[in-house]
Amino acid sequence: MKKLFTILLGSIILTNTYAQKIAPFHAGDRVAFVGNSITDGGHYHSYIWLYYMTHFPNMRITCYNAGIGGDAVDQIYNRFDDDVFGKNPTVLTLTWGMNDSGYFEWYRADAQDFMNKRLAGSFTTYGKLEDKLKQRPDIRKIIILGSPYDETTKSNPKNLYPKKSIAFAKIIAFQDSAAKKNGWGVVDFYHPMLAIDQREQQKDTLFSLTPNDRIHPDNDGHLVMAYLFLKAQGLENKPVADVTLDASNKRVLKTVNCQISGLAATADSLAFNYLANSLPYPVDTIPRGWGNRKKQAEALKLVPFTNDFNREILTVKSLKSGNYNLLIDGELMGTWSSQQFADGVNMAEITATPQYQQAIQIRELNEERWDIERRLRMYIWMEYDFLKGKNMLYKDNNAAMDSVKKYALKDIFVNGNKDNYARARYKSIRDAWQKEMNVLTDEIYAINKPQTHHITIIAAK
Repeated sequence: MKKLFTILLGSIILTNTYAQKIAPFHAGDRVAFVGNSITDGGHYHSYIWLYYMTHFPNMRITCYNAGIGGDAVDQIYNRFDDDVFGKNPTVLTLTWGMNDSGYFEWYRADAQDFMNKRLAGSFTTYGKLEDKLKQRPDIRKIIILGSPYDETTKSNPKNLYPKKSIAFAKIIAFQDSAAKKNGWGVVDFYHPMLAIDQREQQKDTLFSLTPNDRIHPDNDGHLVMAYLFLKAQGLENKPVADVTLDASNKRVLKTVNCQISGLAATADSLAFNYLANSLPYPVDTIPRGWGNRKKQAEALKLVPFTNDFNREILTVKSLKSGNYNLLIDGELMGTWSSQQFADGVNMAEITATPQYQQAIQIRELNEERWDIERRLRMYIWMEYDFLKGKNMLYKDNNAAMDSVKKYALKDIFVNGNKDNYARARYKSIRDAWQKEMNVLTDEIYAINKPQTHHITIIAAK
């Protein structure tokens, strides 16, 4: 209880201090998440979509990963027309700055002057991108103040670039001011995540939301990011379902986002049919993505995601004192005391429920979709961050492949994308991948509709 209070208090401080409200997505929205490697190889946009898939099963939206690893704002600008506008988004989120704020440049003798000029150039390029965005009033713009560079963790002695965090903070302030000047939405990852790092490092100096390289959030960090985004959309306190029953009087006292029918009771049991309008959010318990070591579930220790976004509460008043079994569709889910039922049992935390098992299938299909989309992002990286500079943008011929093979011998990034490019350069392969993603998304929206379940609460023998 003390730990939950600490998390809740921290959340109140974080979200109230830096709160920015933006409208939720609407049915039919096409949302392009534009950014660098934190978007490209990360999960926050996939987690956000998973929330919508499960909480709003009848409101279909589409989310796109439009990140490319290594991109600074000038590279984002150069690919915008094709890679972002080409997706015909109705909503666009933009985050940038990690790569603009430098790395090894901070060890130059003239580091500060050099980086001041670089930042000035980045701000100028952003101004051109801003002008481009202003010409599209049909697209709702959301600026994401990106996850911070962690200069203080003791978890990693490498990738320590003095003054990078100061430069990045200047970029964040610039972005916030520019967005507000234009009346665009703002979602702040930077300040709340920085505060979490500082809070947790007081207890454990090895803690970091970006433990591998100080730059890229792990899976727990990406759930924190999704949490902050959904919070900014005002979606907290919208339960999966909330039911209150009176056992002694056989009455339904409250239903939120669900329907109860066929309520029946005996001296030691209560039974009814239950149909929720949403499914619980299926929190992942294994590390996902290349190089990641932490689980999405670890974020539950850092922010009150369950309390704010994943409450499927079953409350039963006036049960006789004792312990009671909870059965759903005849299968035992667990045993709770009459007092625990009176306080409310959160079924979204019971991973064995049929509704949670249904949600797991959606999560796994979404992970398959994410994995295929990553292949397409790796292909776009090769096109814009390598082949375009060789005047071979979208040539995808043998000469392009030969150039990739040649430079892969000395460029680790080209080498890392070489095998993927060897397949993705064929349009038929890319089209097949897109069809696979379409099938997966169609399947998600076919199976994500909540089902009626029969719930029995009976005295434990």
